[in-house]
Amino acid sequence: MQVPATLALLAPFALAAFAFAQQEPAVAPSPNSVQPAAGITMKEWGSVDGKPVHLWTLRNAKGMEAEITDYGTIIVSLKVADRNGVFGDIVLGRPSVADYVERTQYFGCTAGRCANRIAKGRFSIDGTEYTLATNNGANHLHGGNKGFDKVVWKGEARMTESGPSITFTYRSPDGEEGYPGNLDATVVYTLTDANELRVDMTATTDKPTPVNLAHHTYWNLSGHGSGDILGHLLMIPASRYTPVDASLITTGEIATVKGTPLDFTAIKPIGRDFGMVPPTGDDPGGLDHNLVLDKTPVQNGLWLSALLMDPKSGRTMEVWSNQPGIQLYTGNFLDGIPGKDGAVYQKHGALCLETQAFPDSVNKRNADGTMKEGWPEVVLRPGETYRHSMVHRFSVAGVARAPRPAAP
Repeated sequence: MQVPATLALLAPFALAAFAFAQQEPAVAPSPNSVQPAAGITMKEWGSVDGKPVHLWTLRNAKGMEAEITDYGTIIVSLKVADRNGVFGDIVLGRPSVADYVERTQYFGCTAGRCANRIAKGRFSIDGTEYTLATNNGANHLHGGNKGFDKVVWKGEARMTESGPSITFTYRSPDGEEGYPGNLDATVVYTLTDANELRVDMTATTDKPTPVNLAHHTYWNLSGHGSGDILGHLLMIPASRYTPVDASLITTGEIATVKGTPLDFTAIKPIGRDFGMVPPTGDDPGGLDHNLVLDKTPVQNGLWLSALLMDPKSGRTMEVWSNQPGIQLYTGNFLDGIPGKDGAVYQKHGALCLETQAFPDSVNKRNADGTMKEGWPEVVLRPGETYRHSMVHRFSVAGVARAPRPAAP
């Protein structure tokens, strides 16, 4: 029997996962099979705004492979082995950089300068009010009309002791999308030989400015074109969440998940409680909420933020981070978007697990300017460094009785 090591830390949560995992030993790749050597390749991939765009391929020593572009630091594909050792692409994406420009849906990108929503596109710092683009109804979303997902970053790849890595840098100029200060941002992707995708984000500024970067990959562990993720098993160690109003702006309250469809403190199928979040008006239904992480268990300064398991393929993904919240989004607005390899992405065809500070934290202050109780400070000041680290750890949890091949 092969069970992710994390489950040993999660005895109170792990019964369903254990039942799923204990069927038969996982099937390893044949020892006679030849895996491509670890390494990095790069090719030209078109242009955006007159700037050349590139596509890097990172490959670790175990055959896991990631394609990443300097346009928006987008992870275009990520190939991970299933229970039978067959590699499949588990992230949603578009066929070309021109398609990402036409409609990104924030597939695989870095969202910023401030991810998620800011109410009315307004905030104040030290008595000065700033106005941002309102690109999500009356609110500001994921950095505005041209956030970090829509610019060309500078990329530099290298081999490290852990595995292939690529560093992206971008200077967001003072006033870009209405934000104050020159912000120097860095995003580092490392594909480790332990089958981990590590993402490290940092930023510095020369004026006080809100910063809340998020990684926005859409995950489907059965394969990016394999259908919905409602049968995936999910556990999130978060006993509280931040309620939202009708426009999805956080109200300032921090409430218990008990009795709500957001209770993933015990592992369960993602779609089990969707009857509690039906479509209403312009809302297609499903989940799009920030959960307040319990910050336990902890490993190497990061806490477990999510555990996702796919009964079809056996693939398991753990997410560890140093952030206070995680946005769970169940692909509610996917509406037949043409994807890679002829795939078409429909509603609930993937989910996002975006570790982050809480949405609209910049506006959650008391009259004296201090943060509301339980809310994180997102204003970065000169001399400080914003740091956001996350690890996506992949394994297989066992063999189902009637396995299906992973989608390409």
